[in-house]
Amino acid sequence: MKITILTLFPGMFEPILGESMIGRAVENKILEFEIIDIRDHTLDKHKSVDDTPYGGGAGMIMATQPLFYALNSVNAKSCKTIYMSPRGKVMDKEMIDSLAADTTAATAAATDEIIIICGHYEGIDQRVLDHFDIEEVSIGDYILTGGELPAMVLIDSVARMIPGVIGSKDSHNEESIYSGLLEYPQYTKPEEYEGMKVPEVLVSGHHKKISLWNFEQSLRLTAERRPDLFKKFIASNRDFTKEEKALIEQVKHDYNFITED
Repeated sequence: MKITILTLFPGMFEPILGESMIGRAVENKILEFEIIDIRDHTLDKHKSVDDTPYGGGAGMIMATQPLFYALNSVNAKSCKTIYMSPRGKVMDKEMIDSLAADTTAATAAATDEIIIICGHYEGIDQRVLDHFDIEEVSIGDYILTGGELPAMVLIDSVARMIPGVIGSKDSHNEESIYSGLLEYPQYTKPEEYEGMKVPEVLVSGHHKKISLWNFEQSLRLTAERRPDLFKKFIASNRDFTKEEKALIEQVKHDYNFITED
């Protein structure tokens, strides 16, 4: 999978893309990155990349010419192109799965490259978005100083879904959020530290009891911190065991959840 990044600050990506699992994936040729400095595609001697908006208003707009030239240089019309924008669709698991699937599907329609534009100032000229049929994506309802950090979030989220990037092919589906629940508390050695002990059930060796304890803790954390996820989870058509159903009912009672039958 290749990810091409168009940015005004290419140096921001170098420490990120060479470290941890993404760095190893690059070494193993699972991932490839190309970083394009938008300023390299300007035509004026000052390398200007912004201008004042038509119709007035505060701030500056990223100019059309440098972006057109940069996008044409990477043949953007033949690739999935994303603009990190606060007005875009908020990134979620469905979107991440779709982007990862597009890069791994063995079909003629599949693409193995994603292009990401990192915006700045008050946004980019609408004609760029229209001409290249660019999808706008947000990572949340808040504003950052530029699109580089959101791009890193998208890259990390999608990259870890590509086979071979993380150790286990199933681990990303077992983790918090993707399983439908927040992750249960985790502990490691020593068994006791500063008078605080690991819950007894976790050192019991009784795998069924451990599994149910983990399930209950995830239920309680989700009900407390993300009631929206809890409601969605208990309404899903999952094949719960008798013990799991009993725990769900207990947590619903404890947190005063009322659901429709």
